[in-house]
Amino acid sequence: MASPGYSASPIEALYKNHHAWLQSWLRRRLGNAGDAADLAHDTFIRLMLSPRHVGVADEPRAFLTHVAKGLVVDLWRRREIERAYLETLGNLPQSHAPSPETQMLVIEALVQIDRLLASLPPQTRTVFLLAQLDGLTLQQISEQVAMPVITVRRHIHKALLMCLEAA
Repeated sequence: MASPGYSASPIEALYKNHHAWLQSWLRRRLGNAGDAADLAHDTFIRLMLSPRHVGVADEPRAFLTHVAKGLVVDLWRRREIERAYLETLGNLPQSHAPSPETQMLVIEALVQIDRLLASLPPQTRTVFLLAQLDGLTLQQISEQVAMPVITVRRHIHKALLMCLEAA
């Protein structure tokens, strides 16, 4: 129980007034009470860690759904990555399958790589993937994307710097 003169923080008041509503909204959207509870919790954690709370006072539910929608997209992307990885593992002989702990570490790494790639500008991402996954030379990439070799080199440099910063 709060002591006399206690004033709730804005996040605490927001949680108290809207948590149940947000969890219900997420449950309808996801069809899963457990995921809804986790994402409602994560929404408020994200708000607490954010230096700015723009839009909270004016339209709290619109703001909360905006944050929660981003977390829903993250959940779906993570599950898609996990599904693809586990499907790939299913095609390996059982003797080559990594331990469950290693599988989770690989999934976490893949999610981080996906986030990093998604944060790159589209041209930079395309050039970087052509170099790293397809093994094309600067000249081949230049011809494929119709940009000068020096520009291709700059895009690859930019992507590599972002990778180093993320490491």
